[in-house]
Amino acid sequence: MTAATPPNQNAPLTYDQAGVNYDLIDPLKVAAQRAAAATGSHLASHGFSEVLASRGESAYVVDVGPMYLASIVECLGTKTLVADEMATLTGKSYYDSIAQDTIAMAVNDLITVGATPLVVQAYWAAGGSDWFGDKVRANALVAGWKKACEVCNVAWGGGETPALAGIVADGRVDLAASCTGIISPKTRLSVGDALGAGDAIVFLASSGIHANGLSLARKLAERLPQGYLTDIGNGQSYGEALLAPTVLYSPVTEALAKEGIIPNYCANVTGHGWRKLLRHPKQLTYRITQVPPKTPVLAFMQKECGLDDHEAYGTLNMGAGFALYVKPEHAERVVAVAKGLGIDAWVAGRVEDGPKQVIIEPLGVTYGADELQLR
Repeated sequence: MTAATPPNQNAPLTYDQAGVNYDLIDPLKVAAQRAAAATGSHLASHGFSEVLASRGESAYVVDVGPMYLASIVECLGTKTLVADEMATLTGKSYYDSIAQDTIAMAVNDLITVGATPLVVQAYWAAGGSDWFGDKVRANALVAGWKKACEVCNVAWGGGETPALAGIVADGRVDLAASCTGIISPKTRLSVGDALGAGDAIVFLASSGIHANGLSLARKLAERLPQGYLTDIGNGQSYGEALLAPTVLYSPVTEALAKEGIIPNYCANVTGHGWRKLLRHPKQLTYRITQVPPKTPVLAFMQKECGLDDHEAYGTLNMGAGFALYVKPEHAERVVAVAKGLGIDAWVAGRVEDGPKQVIIEPLGVTYGADELQLR
């Protein structure tokens, strides 16, 4: 019998190799959107109508008369697996942070359309009833969920806690959240109608990997001699750095609205990395002239995975967790408001007439329209 060939530890490790292939996932999303669009006419029987431009955006918007109603549902993904492994290694529960991650996945999508988040619902599906018996973990999840709701000024309406043996693996949990909000006054609607050449692009800083790219992060841990306990170069372990909770950006958008600053468009930089800047269907060029500093864990991942800039910035947030497209005269004020709330921000670039593409000038990286197919 021939011994198995060990994996090449120096070979680049990409998102595809980690088991996530958007070329397979995105067509299903597009097919689902097309089927869903055919159901929008049902709203008329209730006296309402959909905002057609919200189809394919991060949240769905319904016109209910005096205001718009926005809604979203999001799943956390595999970040719980990192928390579980780190709990085994350190004896510490990270589910307070994991709770914030889950809410951030929903809230940060909802606010892209100009909505004020109102209500969050929880979906915690475990591999068996025993999962809920760990009091330390359960209490951390509840406390973290409540704290995140307080930061976002939303009500926690309720939720569902099914035990799904045979569907969810034993000892694991699948966390998701839905969020409902209002857009009031209606002038706060932000679905790109006013997006155009001349707009400034403002980036809000991320806290780390957030909740996208964890499949790649977990695959990398298998390569590292000390796994999640590997020092990333700043005295922090790889696992601890991965588990930094996702930034909640709704305090920024709410503060801007109070000052009368309404973005022409917003993008939550999650899966697909900076390719998400291409999300709107308009044919426009997004020129990035200032690249924010990479968070240490993302710099570590890029180096250890052997990713070039095109792959890294097209997969991970690389330090920019949220993008606002605003009138140029508002750009510096947006930065100041964000910084006043403890979130670093930069005027990173501008929108130009031209083919649909993202040009990251300092890196010499370009993403064309064919590199993001979400509609």
